[in-house]
Amino acid sequence: MVFNMKHLLCLSQWTSEEINETLKLAYKLKYENKNGIRHNHLLKGKSLGLIFSKSSTRTRVSFEVAMYQLGGYSMFLSANDIQLGRGETFSDTAKTLSRYIDGIMIRTYKQSDVEELAACGNIPVINGLTDSQHPCQVLADLQTIKEYKGKLKGLKLAYVGDGNNVANSLMIGCAKVGMNISVATPEGFECDAQSVKLAKEAAAETGAIVVNGYDPNEAVKDADVVYTDTWVSMGMESEKEKRVKIFMPYQVNKQLMQKAKDDAIFMHCLPAYRDYEVTADVIDGPQSVVFDEAENRLHAQKAVLVKLMG
Repeated sequence: MVFNMKHLLCLSQWTSEEINETLKLAYKLKYENKNGIRHNHLLKGKSLGLIFSKSSTRTRVSFEVAMYQLGGYSMFLSANDIQLGRGETFSDTAKTLSRYIDGIMIRTYKQSDVEELAACGNIPVINGLTDSQHPCQVLADLQTIKEYKGKLKGLKLAYVGDGNNVANSLMIGCAKVGMNISVATPEGFECDAQSVKLAKEAAAETGAIVVNGYDPNEAVKDADVVYTDTWVSMGMESEKEKRVKIFMPYQVNKQLMQKAKDDAIFMHCLPAYRDYEVTADVIDGPQSVVFDEAENRLHAQKAVLVKLMG
C-alpha cells in the first residue's frame, strides 16, 4: 500500500485505511519477530535522526531499537548539541538534514515546529511528541486494544484526567478507527478545541461517538478501556501542588474501574505516578496492560518507519 502522506505529524492527516494498514503491519512485525523472523532488510542502509528537546525513555529506546531491528541506523541529536540549540531555524535544520539522512523523528514542544520541519525538508518527519499531539503513542495504544479485544470499531474508551497531548491524539485516533471515546477533565483542562474539531470530523465519517465532559463516573460507565495519564506533564512541575488538588477527583482507582465493564482493561502511556492519577492496585492489578502497551511502541513505530521510509 502506498501512503498519500509522507509524514506522521497528527493522526488527523492519515486516513482510516492508512491507520488500519499500519496497525496490521505492526502486528505482523511483532509476531514474526517473536517467532524468529527477522526484518533487518526492510530499512537496510537507511538512517533516522532523532531530535530530542524533551527527555524520554520509551520514545528514544523504542525508535533506536526499531531502526536496528529493521537494518537501519539511528542517531541521537539532542537539541542542545546541534545548532537548533543555538538558534538555527527549523527550516535550515530540515534542509540540511535532508541532505544527510532518510528520516527525522522529533520530540519537542510546539506542534508548529514539527510542521515547519516537515514543510521545509524533503524527508519523512515523525512526531515523537509535542505539547499538542502524541500520534506514535496512540498507534501503539490502538494496537494494544485490538490485541486484547479483537477489534476497535464500536468499543468505548474512557479517558480521565488532563486534556493533554495524549488525550488529543486519542480522540482523533479512536474516531478514525470507529471507536467511541468519552473524555472527562476538570473545567479549564479540556482537550484543545482544534483536536476536538478534528476528532468530530473523523467521527462523522466512521460513525464513532466523541464525548467531552467533566464527570469521570459518567465517562467510565460501560467502558471497554479506561485510560489516564500524568497530571503534571513535562514543563509543568511548578504547578504540581495546585494540579494534584484539582485532579484528585479524577484518580483512576478500584471504585472508578468498577463503573467500567467487568473485562475492561486499564491503560497509561507512562511514566506513571502511583496513587496520584492511578492507584497502585489498578496499575499493578490484573486489568492493567500498561507494559504490553509500552512494548507496542516498538512495533507500531517499526510499522510507521517501514511505511514512511521503506
